[in-house]
Amino acid sequence: MSLKSVRALSLLALSMSCGLPLLAQAETTLEKVKQSGVIGVAYRESSIPFSYLDDKAQPVGFGADICNKVVEAVKKSTGRADLKVQLQAVTSANRIPLLQNGTIDIECGSTTNNSERGKQVAFATNYFYTGTRFLVKAGSTVKSPDELRGKVIVSTTGTTNLRVVRTLNEEKKLGIELLGAKDHAEAALLVQSGRAFAFAMDDILLYGLKAGAANPAELAVVGDAIQVEPYAIMLRKDDPRSRSWSTTRSQGS
Repeated sequence: MSLKSVRALSLLALSMSCGLPLLAQAETTLEKVKQSGVIGVAYRESSIPFSYLDDKAQPVGFGADICNKVVEAVKKSTGRADLKVQLQAVTSANRIPLLQNGTIDIECGSTTNNSERGKQVAFATNYFYTGTRFLVKAGSTVKSPDELRGKVIVSTTGTTNLRVVRTLNEEKKLGIELLGAKDHAEAALLVQSGRAFAFAMDDILLYGLKAGAANPAELAVVGDAIQVEPYAIMLRKDDPRSRSWSTTRSQGS
């Protein structure tokens, strides 16, 4: 199935199923948005093709498109045609805290929906499935985890991928030196500069980084997927405002 077809189906599914969590589960968030006239929308700077900056430094991508549809639905629900979108760049490490404390109301990036995160936040319907693979220099291969033995592997701090490789390293005693990068772009640069053998990340993001590289032919995405990563739009859990918003107000910030 083409990405265009997946996108169309995703938007349809989100309009039918994501709308319910937003309108039912996020009632107090809608009240907040209606009163303030502002909705906080988070984006990623280098999660190609889901959420990244274009040549005008504006967030674009698959996930960004979905969130734009959600914002339009919120405008109708609140009766605020003048609703302003307050954009906020987030990283893998700070996206959940910023959602919990009310800095953002919805996160549009490349966030994996899993049970551990489900204890902290809520997710809309999964809209894309990918898997953890490796970005390496062309000519290198990873046919099995054993080929990672003794290598320097990088992944982005705060991601499930970093934990997956750490667990693999411990279980198989591979002697991997595992590095944490601040974002996907930095991790890819470590591979390109030779400071890391491979960048472990969701393969769709790796293909995006490869395509955007100065010389894509110098990079390759290799290995079988270690685990499945389902993406979903992230929302605050339970009552989206009762704790984070009221706490912020009580502290006067």
